[in-house]
Amino acid sequence: MGPLLLYHHYVDDDFKVDYPTGSGKMMTLREVSDELAARLTRIFQRDKAGSRPVFGANQKLQTDPHWRDYLLFHEYFHGDTGAGLGASHQTGWTALVAKMVEECAAGKKRKAAQMTAQKA
Repeated sequence: MGPLLLYHHYVDDDFKVDYPTGSGKMMTLREVSDELAARLTRIFQRDKAGSRPVFGANQKLQTDPHWRDYLLFHEYFHGDTGAGLGASHQTGWTALVAKMVEECAAGKKRKAAQMTAQKA
């Protein structure tokens, strides 16, 4: 459980913050945590063209069927493009991203359940 979720556990849904900053959209810390996890996991997901931001301009990793499905967890990521930088064998990132993928899926399930409950 990340720090935002721990804080959410303490303050519950009564505490909301402006996210993204300056947007005027008020969200709970759980919702912000879900959004941040989704943004980070998108670095590893294919876009409409089939490219993954983590692979950057490396065409071998983007297109070669022997490499394109083997994700690397880099030490750093480019802030604008998401391309992986630095060492690509970071096991700490593996655990963090796996947890965020899990949290992202749980967030989607919560949103779907809320939508279903609102329709009923």
